Amino acid sequence: MKTTVVIATRNRADELASTLRELSALRPQPPVIVVDNGSTDHTAAVAKAGGAQLISLPENLGAAARNLGVEAAGTPYIAFSDDDSWWAPDALAKAELLFDRHARLGLIAAKTLVGPENRPDPVIELMAGSPLGRDAGTPGPAVLGFLACSAIVRKQAYVDCGGFDPLLHFGAEEKLLSYDLAARGWQLCYIEDIVAHHHPSPVRLPAAHRQRLEARNNLLIAWLRRAPKDIVTATFSAPPRALAGAVRRLPRVLRQRRRLPRTVEARVRLLEGSA
Repeated sequence: MKTTVVIATRNRADELASTLRELSALRPQPPVIVVDNGSTDHTAAVAKAGGAQLISLPENLGAAARNLGVEAAGTPYIAFSDDDSWWAPDALAKAELLFDRHARLGLIAAKTLVGPENRPDPVIELMAGSPLGRDAGTPGPAVLGFLACSAIVRKQAYVDCGGFDPLLHFGAEEKLLSYDLAARGWQLCYIEDIVAHHHPSPVRLPAAHRQRLEARNNLLIAWLRRAPKDIVTATFSAPPRALAGAVRRLPRVLRQRRRLPRTVEARVRLLEGSA
């Protein structure tokens, strides 16, 4: 098996137990690493009982907790799951074949089916019809975004660009990682016949809170990677609370700022223009 499944989780032990059962039914069975983001419930016991390698953290690192799971993995490819998502029986094998055939393929965005009804996630239609088209020699439409619960990465590419940035903590973290992968020349593709299942947990951040985090992080991403005129636009259009939250992180932004290459910037603007 060339793929390790990495799950970052916090206080969703029951959902994690269900996900581990689904993953344990895959053949061949992939190694699974659970990164416990400072849970106060019985997450650790569930991970051990489910046969996963457990990494226990004393605090919640947000999306960046996945970086520790990737670091610990001994396989060339990493499939991310959330504690409420898992992979279809043939998904990982199909992904491994594509990664083996395409040396610059850095990330596969899978088709995400939601709930027991297997409803396609709305983002799937956007990725399948990506205005970026399909680059020569690639296995699917080019994308500059993905859902973390249904993405498979080449470990080399992930490590090359630093993984999920701790600065964002949670919310829109996939966008920044997509930009950084593309900036380093890695290809990101949507693959229709690689499938992940997502049964959203009822234990979630309130929608309004999540939206505030995403607004703050989208502004941070603009400051970190975009051209000056885009920074001005993003700053003046940001909600006041998002702006206040971003300003508190400005010293770290200034240390980490790295403007996107022009080719990637052009793709970002093409996507923004089609939204």
